[in-house]
Amino acid sequence: MSTRSKRRSWWYGPLATVLLILGVTAGSRAVADHLSAAHHRENAIDKKVDALLARMSLAEKFGQLEMAGPDGPNGTPGPQLLANAKAGRLGSVLDLVGVDNINAAQRAALQSRLHIPLIFSLDVIHGYRTIFPVPLAEASSWDLGAITRDEAVSAREATADGIKWTFNPMVDIARDPRWGRVVEGAGEDPYLGSAVAAAKVAGYQGGDYSKPDKLAATVKHFAAYGAPVAGREYNTVDMSTQQLLNDYLPPYRAAVGAGVASVMSSFNSLNGVPASANSYLLQHILRGMWDFKGAVVSDYQAIQELVEFGFAANERDAARLALTAGVDIEMAVQVPSLNSTYANFGPQLVRSGQLSVGEVDSDVRHVLRLKYLAGVFDHPFTDPARVQREELTPANLAAARTTADESIVMLRNENALPLATSSGSIAVVGPLADDAADQLGPNVPIGQNDVAEAHTVTVLQGVKNAVPSATVSYAQGCDATCTSTSGFAAAVAAAEKADRTVVVLGEPASYSGEASSRSRIDLPGKQLALVQAIAATGKPYVVVLMNGRPLTIGWLAAHAPGLLEAWYPGTEGGNAVADVLFGAVNPSGKLPMSFPRDVGQIPIFYNELPTGRPADPNNKYTSKYLDVPNSPQYVFGYGLSYTDFAYSNLRLSAPSIGTHDTVTVHVDVRNTGSRAGADVAQLYLHDQVASILQPVRKLVGFQRVRLAAGQTRTLTFRIGPDQLGFYDNSGHFVLEPGGFDLYAGDSSSADLHGTLTLR
Repeated sequence: MSTRSKRRSWWYGPLATVLLILGVTAGSRAVADHLSAAHHRENAIDKKVDALLARMSLAEKFGQLEMAGPDGPNGTPGPQLLANAKAGRLGSVLDLVGVDNINAAQRAALQSRLHIPLIFSLDVIHGYRTIFPVPLAEASSWDLGAITRDEAVSAREATADGIKWTFNPMVDIARDPRWGRVVEGAGEDPYLGSAVAAAKVAGYQGGDYSKPDKLAATVKHFAAYGAPVAGREYNTVDMSTQQLLNDYLPPYRAAVGAGVASVMSSFNSLNGVPASANSYLLQHILRGMWDFKGAVVSDYQAIQELVEFGFAANERDAARLALTAGVDIEMAVQVPSLNSTYANFGPQLVRSGQLSVGEVDSDVRHVLRLKYLAGVFDHPFTDPARVQREELTPANLAAARTTADESIVMLRNENALPLATSSGSIAVVGPLADDAADQLGPNVPIGQNDVAEAHTVTVLQGVKNAVPSATVSYAQGCDATCTSTSGFAAAVAAAEKADRTVVVLGEPASYSGEASSRSRIDLPGKQLALVQAIAATGKPYVVVLMNGRPLTIGWLAAHAPGLLEAWYPGTEGGNAVADVLFGAVNPSGKLPMSFPRDVGQIPIFYNELPTGRPADPNNKYTSKYLDVPNSPQYVFGYGLSYTDFAYSNLRLSAPSIGTHDTVTVHVDVRNTGSRAGADVAQLYLHDQVASILQPVRKLVGFQRVRLAAGQTRTLTFRIGPDQLGFYDNSGHFVLEPGGFDLYAGDSSSADLHGTLTLR
């Protein structure tokens, strides 16, 4: 170890970060009381679990490790699922929706010998019936309170239908927008990702997820699923220990620190070992270093896929590897007898001595604890009347609109926005202007598409709602894949007749999410030609984008008079887009991912490591491209407003601190424009000299601040050892004395500078 390094425990940095995010202080009496009550409750649950476990047969134990889906028509519980539940050979059910269906399956389970209830799970990613903006959009708000509120609404709606366990949040750091699942996460930064992870867990679970309106949450996909080679879904991941610990694991650790109920192992391999058989991840890090006591569930059929990997010789071997690595629950398909490796081979492994009863008991204990903590033993059934009073309420819809308002990022404005509400005629054109399904984005919960689409306000309707006195015309131009130009003439004609045109472009929802990697990330089909045809009319126009990833939009970035990134804004998205278009809401969203100029720059992210030959335009032999700048089209943290903000007077409470100290950083923010608005103040840090290269910048703090015109506010940030240290390749958290640069502003290119010394 370097003489200038001081080691801390492995968990130190992440734990300090999550406590900071959640606003918790170690000496808080309220926190201590809460922890004491929780500890007492968990001790009581452990005694119940031990008593129940002592009565269980080996077959019943393996039954608790099985998760199956509906086998009846139209997603209903069929005879095999009900028979397995009644026989105690099933522990949990996924993708069964509808309170009557869920209660029916639960009645069967309670007829089993030991009357152990089922727990019902579903992907509740960005809403249940009220659909919020997709997670990447939520992260664009940088509003942790809103994110917590949104997940609380989702929990309330889903539990009204009997769902008590969600497979969310997805916290995978993603730096390759070709990967379709960037839409489900918080982008490229570990600090922002950690904050969002903790906020989501708090929203779903609250302080006690046994309450009727709370859900058990699942952090996924463990681990580093967001770094697949070539951005291709399910592909391999290979990285250094320090990169894994510094960049990719912090959001998972933040979720664990926030009390997440369960963890999902990922599909990918990490450094040559599939995650669902990776004892380094599941035992050494998760159970050992992080002291995680919840349940670990595999991803869909991931145990069987160990054979396809070439890591397991057969399904029996796959079951052995996953069970000994620490996967408690096998997510299979339909009923255990058809698809399970655990139920089919687990008892044989025990009888042959390849798996101990103690290992099985440990897995079952995690499952039973999950059910007790989720309240399904005490309250196995759901009151059907809740559906009518708790789903799609005015308050829920208002929350969805507020988040959509805050998540819209204004990328460009050449005096084109906001649009005047006095416009006599407005044309709304484009493939996503009146498309409810695509506006909702991917991951609408199973069984909810029709209801969600029926309650969705599209951009066309939102514009009509915003300017009821205007004549609003509509022409689609082409569908979302835009392979034909046959509708262009109608769209051009509508633009020519209108005072202003709103062009709504982007990706169909099917282009984002799981199994939706793209080799090119420009506008699909001939969409760019459509907007160019509108531009050629010479009439004023603005562009709204709906998509689930950063796109390469060089022409729009150079030519569109006004450009909004709305992502997939959800149920109230049309009203929110209109709010920003017409100035009822001042845009405040900031990008959680960098937008590349060209796909050849990928992966691209702001917190890259330095090189010994930084780009120099006067020296060919430096780190740069011949045909495009190194910089992204739009940087991380970027977003415009209808007003302007100025940052000044960065000052520290002390010029230097010791390794156990914290420093307070003050920054003045002034709204220098003529209208009120919100900005996201961001604080970045750079370690000047380190034994392992450190990012050119890394985010260490942020605050949303709303200011009246002309108002100034002083913001306060605290920096401590957790932000100044880093993990080395031996997995040690180290603090190295030396100098640090600080930068404050409202994007990752902030230039207000200060310095700090660690003694």
